[in-house]
Amino acid sequence: MTATPPHATPNIAHWDERVELAAAFRWTARLNMHEAVANHFSLAVNADGTQFLMNPNQMHFARIRASDMLLLDANDPAIMARPDAPDPTAWGLHGGVHRLVPHARCVMHVHSIFATVLASLADSTLPPIDQNCCTFFNRTVVDEGYGGLAFEDEGVRCAAQLSDPKKRVMIMGNHGVLVLGSSVADTFNRLYYFERAAETYIRALQTGRPLRVLSDAVAEKTAAELDNYPEQADRHLAELRAILDAEGSDYAH
Repeated sequence: MTATPPHATPNIAHWDERVELAAAFRWTARLNMHEAVANHFSLAVNADGTQFLMNPNQMHFARIRASDMLLLDANDPAIMARPDAPDPTAWGLHGGVHRLVPHARCVMHVHSIFATVLASLADSTLPPIDQNCCTFFNRTVVDEGYGGLAFEDEGVRCAAQLSDPKKRVMIMGNHGVLVLGSSVADTFNRLYYFERAAETYIRALQTGRPLRVLSDAVAEKTAAELDNYPEQADRHLAELRAILDAEGSDYAH
């Protein structure tokens, strides 16, 4: 756990959660999974999930610090009149999910290259051709109804498709990917492996050769084993934070 640095505001709420989110932003930028000053991550901080932290409007992932996070209330539209109001599409999408999907404690949305290529195919399902792809077997939702930028109506429409707690990834047709999780570590780990899985599939398609697709039984068995793999997500994020700390990053400020 990173202690609050001496020069940081000591009374900023939810400090540890802010630090974890900031680390996820920094590493997402390093992996080139960001998109300029667009895309957003959010984390619920109250029991029903309606209060959440999110990155500020149009700030590059590579610069975001723990103290930069906005603390928002999904039931308070007056937030959009604040001088530090969030991006309106982020409010529409993340506010809608946090208001309507209580199990979505953390929500990460990106337009990463391979996930977006997958979302651009006429058939955006991800077949179980390797272990990473198996991770997501029967655990994704494909949104077929893209209706433009994710303002309020679009956010509500997307949220309505996320009622099944088992399905933690929405492949947003013609758009990108939305990943849900129980924590920053859980969600970032899922985001990372989904992009890896999508890359494997897209590169396999590029060979033009037949795919070696696993049976449904083996795919489900593998997915269940990975669902219960001990501590991987927490260790993944801890190692990324250790690298950032060793480099002297200011993400935890």
